Amino acid sequence: MTAPALLSPEHIAMVDRGVSVIVASRDAALRPSLMRGVGSAISACGTQVTVYLRRSQSRQLLQDIAAGGGVAVVFSEPPTHRTLQLKAATASQREAGPADLPLLRRYLASMQHELAQVGYGPAYAAAMLSAPLEDVVALQFTPEAAFDQTPGPRAGAPLAPAAP
Repeated sequence: MTAPALLSPEHIAMVDRGVSVIVASRDAALRPSLMRGVGSAISACGTQVTVYLRRSQSRQLLQDIAAGGGVAVVFSEPPTHRTLQLKAATASQREAGPADLPLLRRYLASMQHELAQVGYGPAYAAAMLSAPLEDVVALQFTPEAAFDQTPGPRAGAPLAPAAP
């Protein structure tokens, strides 16, 4: 018997669309580290997530994840604050390469659209997400837990298993 899917098609679509991404971990003393992602991707079934970070801005975060601090990622829609948090005990890292460029460009276009809905022009998103490819690292993980983090009475509640 297989476990029920962690994410619903609606949650997968939200992540796939390209919304705000914040990646976090912690060190052995439980001090947090976090950074804004410059891109994200999710497999069609929701079992593999990739978030992209600027290595030069994320050294502590990447070190904490590599040392076993786990990973927590929030995906949030700027216009609505609808927010999903995914957690995993481990994540792998790889250099981003030319094959990642279309995905990073698509993410930037999506974030320009998302931020335009709250009054920020495309130049703002472009500056915020600017990342030379040689400075980008892809962090890949399999979500082990998912939570509704949308502000309100359900914030922090685990997601119900997705229907088969």
